[in-house]
Amino acid sequence: MKLGNLEFHILTDGELRLDGGAMFGVVPKLLWEKRMPADERNRILLGMNCLLIRAGAELILVETGVGDKWNARMKDMYGVGVGERLPEQLAAHGVKPADITMVVNTHLHFDHCGWNTHVLDGRAMPFFPNATYVVQRGELEHALNPTERDRASYLAENFQAVSDAGKWRLLDGDAIIAPGVEVARAPGHNADMQCVLLRSGGETAILFADLVPTTAHLAAPWIMSYDLYPLTTLENKKKWIPRAAEEGWLALFGHDPQISAARLREEKGRYMAEPVRMD
Repeated sequence: MKLGNLEFHILTDGELRLDGGAMFGVVPKLLWEKRMPADERNRILLGMNCLLIRAGAELILVETGVGDKWNARMKDMYGVGVGERLPEQLAAHGVKPADITMVVNTHLHFDHCGWNTHVLDGRAMPFFPNATYVVQRGELEHALNPTERDRASYLAENFQAVSDAGKWRLLDGDAIIAPGVEVARAPGHNADMQCVLLRSGGETAILFADLVPTTAHLAAPWIMSYDLYPLTTLENKKKWIPRAAEEGWLALFGHDPQISAARLREEKGRYMAEPVRMD
């Protein structure tokens, strides 16, 4: 898709399955299963959507999926390994790992930074050797010392090798990281998650990341149990969703397995997603 002078593609790292109750928090299953049916293990199907952006001289990858450093037990638990993976998607667009100049992680949970690294000769190494990796400073600090509540979401092999290689660009809040590419800190899911905004030619697109992981989460109180600060999530949803609708932004969803891009409209106090084809 073209957005002014920017060109971007939505890629995927395949499928992921997470507990439906955890994905919808206090919302009763009677309501959420109408939108996202659960399997026999109460898991719902999620996508792992990533953005490939050409911005001037920069070739930027936003999010890197779940990666390949998984044992059989973890693959079974989370249903990963199904569908085309990120390296194949990049190759289909004529992009090699060495071509990427910047990797942006909205945060460092395992399903957003898995391909940051790969194992080479028995040790984890940056998968994108020529890239600068961008994340909020507070998020990296937390990832290195998580709480008992969210420790399982952080796998050091996805980010420690980036630190060892001196590849991080650490941000302290909102920033313009390339022509037409911005990040906006949007806490709630954790303390330092960031959304990504693309602005060019009078148009704007926003990757909501885990603030609004799927179109089923557009209702303000439909908030994940994974969120460390749910009331902050609520505040940020009330800030960003109405603005995206009112200003006609393109909304991008990181975990929706069917609708990765949509225009939002308000109808009697509810926000609806009108899918946009990405050809």
